[in-house]
Amino acid sequence: MATARAMSDLFEEKRDITSKYVHATSRGHEAAQIALGMHLLPKDYLSLYYRDDSVLLTIGMSPYELMLQLLAKKDDPFSGGRTYYSHPSLKDPDKPKIPHQSSATGMQAIPITGCAMGLHYKEVTGILTDEERGAIAVCSIGDAAMTEGEVSEALQMAVLKKLPILYFVQDNGWDISANAAETRAQNAFEYAQGFKGLERITADGSKFDEIYAAVEHAVYIVRNERRPVLLHTDVPLLGHHTSGVRREMYRDDLHLHQQRDPLPYLRNFLMASGITEQEIADIDSKANRIVRESFEMALRAEEPNPEDLHKHYYAPTPITKEEGERTPAGKERVVMVDSALYAVRELLAKHPEALLYGQDVGRRLGGVFREAATLAQQFGDERVFNTPIQEAFIIGSTVGMSAVGLKPIVEVQFADYIWPGLNQLFTELSRSYFLSNGKWPVSAVIRVPIGAYGSGGPYHSSSVESVLANIRGIKVVYPSTGADLKGLLKSAFYDPNPVVVLEHKGLYWSKVKGTEDAKTVEPDEHYVIPIGQGRMVNTVEPTIDAPTCVVVTYGMGVYWSKEAAKAFPGQVEILDLRSIVPVDFELIRERVQLHGRCLIVTEEAVNNSFAQALAGRVSEKCFEYLDAPVQVVGSIETPAIPLNSELEAYVLPNANKVRAALEKLLKY
Repeated sequence: MATARAMSDLFEEKRDITSKYVHATSRGHEAAQIALGMHLLPKDYLSLYYRDDSVLLTIGMSPYELMLQLLAKKDDPFSGGRTYYSHPSLKDPDKPKIPHQSSATGMQAIPITGCAMGLHYKEVTGILTDEERGAIAVCSIGDAAMTEGEVSEALQMAVLKKLPILYFVQDNGWDISANAAETRAQNAFEYAQGFKGLERITADGSKFDEIYAAVEHAVYIVRNERRPVLLHTDVPLLGHHTSGVRREMYRDDLHLHQQRDPLPYLRNFLMASGITEQEIADIDSKANRIVRESFEMALRAEEPNPEDLHKHYYAPTPITKEEGERTPAGKERVVMVDSALYAVRELLAKHPEALLYGQDVGRRLGGVFREAATLAQQFGDERVFNTPIQEAFIIGSTVGMSAVGLKPIVEVQFADYIWPGLNQLFTELSRSYFLSNGKWPVSAVIRVPIGAYGSGGPYHSSSVESVLANIRGIKVVYPSTGADLKGLLKSAFYDPNPVVVLEHKGLYWSKVKGTEDAKTVEPDEHYVIPIGQGRMVNTVEPTIDAPTCVVVTYGMGVYWSKEAAKAFPGQVEILDLRSIVPVDFELIRERVQLHGRCLIVTEEAVNNSFAQALAGRVSEKCFEYLDAPVQVVGSIETPAIPLNSELEAYVLPNANKVRAALEKLLKY
């Protein structure tokens, strides 16, 4: 505690230096945090809040290591200077494991609950190692963050599945400048009463002996009885909210909080226990010396190299070339949805660490599109199970599942409902590998049925690839055939990065006229396609007799383009992207150079879309080869796809619209 206090004192004293980068300290929270840290083991999983530096000191981090992050230095052990102070990412063998988490308040509850769900899954399926036995997950969170909706999703799953997790709630009565009376109808202890099966404990976090006993009791329950506990601790806020929002700007209760300072209380407690005043003074003196020496060392430490920012964008994938047999002899063609089903079945059979969950994928239904039919019957309800209607949890829990060594395959029922999950996808999954400096890639397959089909109406017809394409750090694939779907699903599973697999509903059964070629012979078990590799649906050779062009498209656009191309024999070839991110631009460049004309076909509206951005890139990078402007065909600009079938058809692209664009392009 003396070390933590010496650090917060020094950071304030040197604020002209330390405030270059925003930070917060544990001042006032030290007793509660140290009590927690003393009960953690290297096998545990830990999610920390942005002012939890006392926990980090207690589990073995040195002041120097923490200051390297404070000053964003190259050797910052958590992120290499990429993220804020007390935002740890740790994978040391002698300390609890700390996956990356963002600054977004409350967002940590879902990923760390995913860790607990992963531990529980490994226990019930018998794949937990001896070293992991008894491991727990701990979510440190502020009481103000408990109002976030995603916290409710995490608590719901924790009690539903009886997960081994401790929610450690530090309540200092403040958000930033808004206090509890303004923002909370109840504190976390009272709120937790609504979650049946969640053990609740509350304790004074300013009194070390009391909070130590409370943490000991809470951890014992979680570690031995394997069920969730919420420990609410009332703590004083003695420092600033952050270095950028100073206490004197808004606080009128500092004198009251100061009366509950945990450091004088601990000193008095120790002296009453027989520790001498001189011994305490010696501890203070040693802590101050170490902290000041560490700060001087950290100031001299090397700054990050900007070139290193190119590292840890994606974790390396083992799938670098197409392998396996795409069209085995003697097999009949199957619909696209069955190719997906067979791919997942093979993965579950081969990999005990693989599991599938999402809305309605369990044994009763097997997915609203029957894409998971019979999987729960074959592999058990522990491996294939329904979740509540919680898109944020479905996506965000994969962070924790991946951290404990599992390979989650999850489903969002419709692309229209992915929006609640984007918070987790953007803040937690996409940045984990980069901001942890390569320590915590998130391996997750996120399946998303997409696109307009059969009068799905405004909430079952959306295309969302442009939004996803702008989330750096994830991969996005969009196959148009069963063979490609199976090969890309396999590649997504083996890829250590988050991969969103967009599956067009209108291609699942080839019921739409002209999409019969979405049915393919099922590839063999070993078939994989590198993510980011396009496919030539057909090719044509340029001639002096007539202009030629390449159509770049994906998903349903492949079939509109194939039908349209029939009007121009020998003049139109079609490139199926298969992957949105990364995109196979080298193949695009090659075909544009060959033909000098390019049409891009998308189901999305054109303005501000992925397709329009791709057209701009083609125009820039292939300008000297172009004989005509790059054209884009997409949907009509409407806020949603209408329900009426004739209106739906009017809004969407079709073969006739593509044919008209091709005619104009070839005549240019």
